[in-house]
Amino acid sequence: MSLNSSSIWLPRSRRAPAEARRRLSDLLADVPSGDRFLDSGLLAVTELVTNAVVHGTPAGYLIYLAFDVTPARLRIEVHDARGDREPVLSPPGLNDEAGRGLQLVNAVAQSWGCCPRRPIGKITWCEVVA
Repeated sequence: MSLNSSSIWLPRSRRAPAEARRRLSDLLADVPSGDRFLDSGLLAVTELVTNAVVHGTPAGYLIYLAFDVTPARLRIEVHDARGDREPVLSPPGLNDEAGRGLQLVNAVAQSWGCCPRRPIGKITWCEVVA
């Protein structure tokens, strides 16, 4: 982690994505040229945290969110307690009301992925470059 990093535990709540956006906005406001990552970062963190709330975090568990900013990139990590459900990038149907979140992350991030988290869960991450 660099000096420009931040982390927070979030509740499994529909308010979690808004808190994640606020936390990222606050961090990037304090980073020289951090605004370069703002739009893409806000979109990516919203989608990743929403997925953790809806699909990755059973009742009674928290979501861990971590940011790390360097001059070249913003890294976002979302840790949840469901290691048995990895995110899958699949095209939604035209009439589907959901299922576009990872498509959006894939569009704005240079890279993204998922890895196990010990002792339980997974880490879904992305890196946004300027």
